[in-house]
Amino acid sequence: MAKKVAVLAVNPVNGFGLFQYLEAFFENGISYKVYAVADSKEIKTNSGITLMADDVVANLKGHEDEYDALVFACGDAVPVFQQNASKPYNVTMLEVIKAFGEKGKIMIGHCAAAMMFDFTGVTKGKKVAVHPLAKPAIQNGEATDSQSEVDGNFYTAQDENNIWTMMPKVIAALKA
Repeated sequence: MAKKVAVLAVNPVNGFGLFQYLEAFFENGISYKVYAVADSKEIKTNSGITLMADDVVANLKGHEDEYDALVFACGDAVPVFQQNASKPYNVTMLEVIKAFGEKGKIMIGHCAAAMMFDFTGVTKGKKVAVHPLAKPAIQNGEATDSQSEVDGNFYTAQDENNIWTMMPKVIAALKA
């Protein structure tokens, strides 16, 4: 039976990245729920399109055992993350990422996802693909220049244009 996935969508989220995951999951019968990293379920894409997520990240906390995998869908919220790191939804997001990582769940993401995973310490000893601008921030894992990396339970892509390079392995892992 396919695994169940929690998808974190920052606000604003990169729609191209987010929808690559959602379409692949839908087409392959993989159950998912999208959680807005925001105070409300209404978020926007980088291009200004309004989206309604299934729920907010605050309601994912404590329910990590209901999912087999976590996706971090990057977006324009990340370059200003430092200025907003203390917002409750961002604090909760990092707690959720850490909980998923510490439980050995499948961790999937692109662009700055590996950086967010790394901030929580769960990437220790793992090779990760990350956006070139975020590469210096990787302290626990090993940032590479690859389009994507699969290392154990970590599936990371350098940016939304490289998600396709890891997606067959992501789908195989989620269908296993």
